[in-house]
Amino acid sequence: MKIISYILSPIFVLVFFLFLIIFHPLQWLSLKLFGHKAHDAVVAALNFCLIKSMLIIGVPIRLVNKYKIPENTSVIFVSNHQSTFDIPPIGWFFRKQHPKFVAKIELGKGIPSVSFNLRNGGAALINRKDPKQAISELVNFSKRINQNKWGAIIFPEGTRSRNGTPKKFAINGLKVITKYNKEGYIVPLTINNSWKVFKYGKFPLGIGSPITITTHEPIKINSLSFEELVEKTEKVIKEHIK
Repeated sequence: MKIISYILSPIFVLVFFLFLIIFHPLQWLSLKLFGHKAHDAVVAALNFCLIKSMLIIGVPIRLVNKYKIPENTSVIFVSNHQSTFDIPPIGWFFRKQHPKFVAKIELGKGIPSVSFNLRNGGAALINRKDPKQAISELVNFSKRINQNKWGAIIFPEGTRSRNGTPKKFAINGLKVITKYNKEGYIVPLTINNSWKVFKYGKFPLGIGSPITITTHEPIKINSLSFEELVEKTEKVIKEHIK
């Protein structure tokens, strides 16, 4: 399988980055000419293409969702984090909630399509070395989520798990977002197998390991104390990691 991966990986990387380059000017045009709704639609199309490009390395991505995602309210998707490839499927599968990510500030520059979307699409770009900036950015982000009834995406582990083993959740970001969205919901997500794309390191890529995203029962934010909310969310996410 690793020998095959040496053949397929360059093809996948080329196709993946071609999509990023092609959709960069499309994002700019849609935002400038037609506004945020059109921009969201272009970003959703980009995420769909990125998901399908994963098939080149034999990695289908599947959503398992037995619950109705709340509508016309803010929704906070809380997920474990295993790789870069967690992000496009969340953006695509939950596009009706207009998902906006909490991301490190470094991602706001230098990456075609991705950086433009983070800077202009409503995301929160956090400077981990500047707590004052981070809190201010999260407060403004949380208010945008509440006002527009968008979805927020946060990975409380703070960084990717290299082997699938979950890290302890950091709660500060989630605490700020829930403070300004008490009438909204938390939707826990469990991601499995995306870490295996990098099981050999950065190259070649791991092939033939399907990625699954499992949605858990939505939790009304004001139905529990914050401590109980975090405990319940973290428990359900982690107990479904395989």
